[in-house]
Amino acid sequence: MELTVLGVSFGVLLLIGVPVGFAVGLSSVATIIAAGIPVAVVFQKMVGGMQVFSFLAIPFFIFAGELMLHGGIAERIVRFANSLVGHVRGGLGMSNVLGCTLFGGVAGSPVADVSAMGSVMIPLMKKEGYDTDYAVNVTTHASLVGALMPTSHNLILYTLATAGIASVSVLGMIMACIVPAVLLTVLNLLAAYGVAIKRGYPTRGAFSGWGEVGNSFVAALPGLLVVGIILTGILTGVFTATESAATAVLWALIITGLVYRSLSWSDFIKSCAKACKTTGVVLFLIGISNAFGYFLAMYSVPERTGDLMSTVTQTPWMIFLMINVVLFLLGTFLDMAPTLLICTPIFLPIAQKFGMDPSQFGVLMLINCALGLNTPPVGTTQFVGCAIGGISVGEVMRSIWPFYGALLACLALVTYVPAFSLWLPNLILH
Repeated sequence: MELTVLGVSFGVLLLIGVPVGFAVGLSSVATIIAAGIPVAVVFQKMVGGMQVFSFLAIPFFIFAGELMLHGGIAERIVRFANSLVGHVRGGLGMSNVLGCTLFGGVAGSPVADVSAMGSVMIPLMKKEGYDTDYAVNVTTHASLVGALMPTSHNLILYTLATAGIASVSVLGMIMACIVPAVLLTVLNLLAAYGVAIKRGYPTRGAFSGWGEVGNSFVAALPGLLVVGIILTGILTGVFTATESAATAVLWALIITGLVYRSLSWSDFIKSCAKACKTTGVVLFLIGISNAFGYFLAMYSVPERTGDLMSTVTQTPWMIFLMINVVLFLLGTFLDMAPTLLICTPIFLPIAQKFGMDPSQFGVLMLINCALGLNTPPVGTTQFVGCAIGGISVGEVMRSIWPFYGALLACLALVTYVPAFSLWLPNLILH
């Protein structure tokens, strides 16, 4: 009875347009009333879910990303990427892929990546004769790599969502995401190049020379170093993952305020305000999802879901395919944070039962969530990209398939070839 109330109330609230966080909270309250348990339990679980020291990494990474977004780093990264591949056919699209990937590593947020790089690259590509749908698709898909980068707060969220289910360290997840991030970047480059060749897009003249590559790299290097600082600091034991996030904020302030001198006071205030707003939303989702997860565990939802899937098939690759399909469908309606917090406790035990490593499953989750960011009806990154390009989502969706194919190919390799996500952490951490 109570499980029916939980599932039906949550589904109905989502269908009538109630925001995800409130839908989760109200369905938890409805369930606890149906079970005859004091309503105070919901609030106890909410507060308890947010009182974790590791959560400090989330606001720090969000704040660092906002500082990078408003601090003029995007333009320098664009110059560096363009100096490398801007001279080949469709080179501006490939520059866009590299630029978005590099900025995603700095900001750690696909939405911030689209906002920063899209505002620079989409108008420039249109001016150079590229179709708008191509410019938007290249930008939005390349930005999704940011979800797999060391500065991604969603990566931190996954490790926290595994508490009590599996032991997944932040460092282990960072290592697991590096090879898939590189793979996805290569596949995005191939997709951008292939479409450019098919449509006959222009080149931008001759190679500017290694001198220009070196100069642009030196100009972009201070901003790009944030990833190296985080990885080196954690690997050498100089600081923890939480401390690395605070270090990223300090480095972002130094680079944007003192080195580049591109962060104005108004931009700093804007970064603070946006970081506070985003942190508030994420922490609210963490708290309310902890209460929701309490009921999922109480009524054995993961076990029941696993048993249901097992009645369909006992073949691991089919189980993993079913998990991917469900996560993709949910990701088209939910943002990354609620998808990670709600679905990890349900599907991670099932994946483990059929032999999938928790870190491998984390990469699978992040890629599925990223795919959802570029798929209507939610499609946050796609809506931002379309708004910048002045084009409808429908027009973009008609030519999205080569870029979708790159994402799906990466997802398939991560799902069925464990070495893509586990080779590097096994090499370094064991």
